Amino acid sequence: MDKPLQMTNSQRQAVLDNVRFDVGRNARAKIGFVLIPNEQTIEDDMIRHLPAGVGAYFCRATMPREISTDSLAQLRGSLADTAARILPDDGLDVIAFACTSGTVAVGEEASCAELVKGAPGSKTSTLAGAVRKALTAVGARKIVLGSPYIPELNDNVVQYLESAGFTVLNAHGMGLNYDTEMIRVAPDYLIEFAHAIDEPDADAVLLSCGALRSIDVVDQIEQSLGKPVICSNQAMLWDCLRLAGVHDRLPGLGCLLRDH
Repeated sequence: MDKPLQMTNSQRQAVLDNVRFDVGRNARAKIGFVLIPNEQTIEDDMIRHLPAGVGAYFCRATMPREISTDSLAQLRGSLADTAARILPDDGLDVIAFACTSGTVAVGEEASCAELVKGAPGSKTSTLAGAVRKALTAVGARKIVLGSPYIPELNDNVVQYLESAGFTVLNAHGMGLNYDTEMIRVAPDYLIEFAHAIDEPDADAVLLSCGALRSIDVVDQIEQSLGKPVICSNQAMLWDCLRLAGVHDRLPGLGCLLRDH
């Protein structure tokens, strides 16, 4: 056992009079995430995978429990206030709206406008926008889409992707209504699901929705399919880091974070 530090009275007083600071835990970047009320996957994914020196901070917007276009569109009314509650005295480098289907329902441009009202000076990201940028980064034009969504929401995401210039060869939703179901979809099922929806002509597979634990198996799926695989939380992690000026290459999360 180490001996206690021996101090003279003058040394003690010098310590008490001079607080010493270091750079803290978030010296590289501070990233805020606006979540929907029942989200239970994104916080853990971000905290586990963000590199050292990057801080992640979270707050929840308000909406009804059921996931639908109408309920998700209601998020717009609380995005700015929710963003404003994340580190209001310190500020953020990046603020992200962490819901793919919510971004589509509110609109990417409208979502970013609301976020910056609450976190002025921050760069903005949305989950759908991050997916769009990630697909472009890996050179995908023809894709297949898999999600936990009901048909209405799946169709909305297809329309969003096609309006962004992608060709969706196949789109399959699991028909789940609640986040509390989506978070329990087994990662080993997601591996089989990705293989079931894939098409030979697809440049990439997209697994949409931040509630799915796709990031746990994205690298495994990519290696078995032999093509890029993009999932929501992987894309948001990548986009937020790059917007914050953090260019670390992270292994085990697919080619997006390894090569781009």
